[in-house]
Amino acid sequence: QVQLVESGGGSVQAGGSLTLSCAVSGSALCRGWFRQAPGKAREGVASINRFSNTLYADSVKGRFTITQDNVKNTLYLQMNSLNAEDSAMYYCAASSWSWCRGTISATDFNYWGGGTQVTVSS
Repeated sequence: QVQLVESGGGSVQAGGSLTLSCAVSGSALCRGWFRQAPGKAREGVASINRFSNTLYADSVKGRFTITQDNVKNTLYLQMNSLNAEDSAMYYCAASSWSWCRGTISATDFNYWGGGTQVTVSS
């Protein structure tokens, strides 16, 4: 069983930065970040596997960075150059069976956190 608890969300002005954290209990082959805005489908943002191979959504490439601290068992998402389209509930997720190759798909993840809200004002 894997438990995930996100933190670090908040309100920021366009162009600003935020860092999300996710405390992970238990082991996983891959961890990732997803987001969901009101009225929109959940979107894969970034993922990182045990070998630190990363994947990013095109919409965040060059602006967001996913990292993991295996000692602290914590996942991070550094978000820079934020814009209003980045406003959403952000979820941390973990997979006990997928190595996260190819695409960032919610169906690859079987454990989810409760989410943390990010609001970007223009």
